[in-house]
Amino acid sequence: MRKVIVAVVGRPNVGKSTLFNTIAGKQISIVQDTPGVTRDRIYAEGNWLNYYFTMVDTGGIEPISDDVLLKQMRSQAELAIETADVIIFVTDVKSGVVDADYEVAEMLRRSKKPIVLCVNKVDSIKKYGNDIYEFYQLGLGEPFPVSAANHLGLGDLLDEVVKHFPKEGLEEEEDGTLKIALIGKPNVGKSSLTNKLLGENRVIVSDIAGTTRDAIDTEVTYNGTPYIFIDTAGLRRKGKVTEDIERYSVIRTVAAVDRADICIVLIDAVEGITDGDTRIAGIAHESGKGVIIAVNKWDLVEKNDKTMQEFTKQLKEKFAYMDYAEYLFISAETGQRIHKIYELVNMIHDNQVMRIKTGVLNEILARATAMKQPPSDKGKRLKLFYITQASVAPPTFVIFVNDRELMHFSYTRYIENQIRENFGFRGTPIRFIIRERGED
Repeated sequence: MRKVIVAVVGRPNVGKSTLFNTIAGKQISIVQDTPGVTRDRIYAEGNWLNYYFTMVDTGGIEPISDDVLLKQMRSQAELAIETADVIIFVTDVKSGVVDADYEVAEMLRRSKKPIVLCVNKVDSIKKYGNDIYEFYQLGLGEPFPVSAANHLGLGDLLDEVVKHFPKEGLEEEEDGTLKIALIGKPNVGKSSLTNKLLGENRVIVSDIAGTTRDAIDTEVTYNGTPYIFIDTAGLRRKGKVTEDIERYSVIRTVAAVDRADICIVLIDAVEGITDGDTRIAGIAHESGKGVIIAVNKWDLVEKNDKTMQEFTKQLKEKFAYMDYAEYLFISAETGQRIHKIYELVNMIHDNQVMRIKTGVLNEILARATAMKQPPSDKGKRLKLFYITQASVAPPTFVIFVNDRELMHFSYTRYIENQIRENFGFRGTPIRFIIRERGED
């Protein structure tokens, strides 16, 4: 079952990122009192009353002119309409209803998607209570007053949001077929790879970044085994909007990754590894998916006997945070090595669902702590009592300790390395939950 997607839409400087961070419960988007400062991290997992959802902050930039503002707002609203199940439209009580708000409200009303109107910066109902009524003019129903900065009114807002969650339609029939998401920047060859895997030109392929607009599921059977490849959408160019087009493609990537078991991160061998590549790969990593990093267009690279070795070194440096990932050098154009995708996908899936007996895990833990003494702080030493596997996909382990604060990241990583040395878990991340003895 995929999670509901909630998009946070609004013009610059109305407090979208503050609201986003408050609901997510952690600082993710950069927040400053300057329009257009949201960068990079625009999604997070949220929950309210046991409803779990993926939240997307559409961000914004300081426009060059009012006309560009409307174009920018239009691009954000269109993307939210296409991708989200529910949309939170954020406005600012202090500036009141402005022309850009009307522009977006009109699009959202036509979308037939559920819209929850949020009036932010209502720090005092006594002071701003009467100003809220102005927002009925937008024609989106009841405005919900909140102060994201002061955590006021969020309960009522989220109660309304979850009322609109689809009761049906998010359940996907689980038939055991592996789902593989092809993710990457626009024009890295996602559609070309899908066509080569399928053996026919089923997906439109173009040199224009963003030809594919919607995620497309393609079933491919290889050696009698069915696989579903999810070709994540690129994005249409939005004229001279000054925001980076890659940023918006992240929204569709988040939705596709959520549905997938394994992600293939495509990188353009000619262009090399970019920050956009590492950001997109990070989505798969944080979602706990298996990962293959596929360097595409390898046939176009001039090579010597060290080219692949040198590129692999760059991959390890850029993707150091996901050193479990498998690397593959391919050409979607010529078909070079693409048959190896199935071999890697099957191997990674086996690792994702591997379970280790508790007794074996505790033997590894005992040896690990004997070889490297746990850290101490102010005379108190960390004690690791017990380890057990809680779940799979990704493999998740619970470690019971005497003091959670003493379990430094570096020592957790050391335990992970010991487990990997014994069982591999190639291609999949491993998660750890640290509990103090007596906790559930």
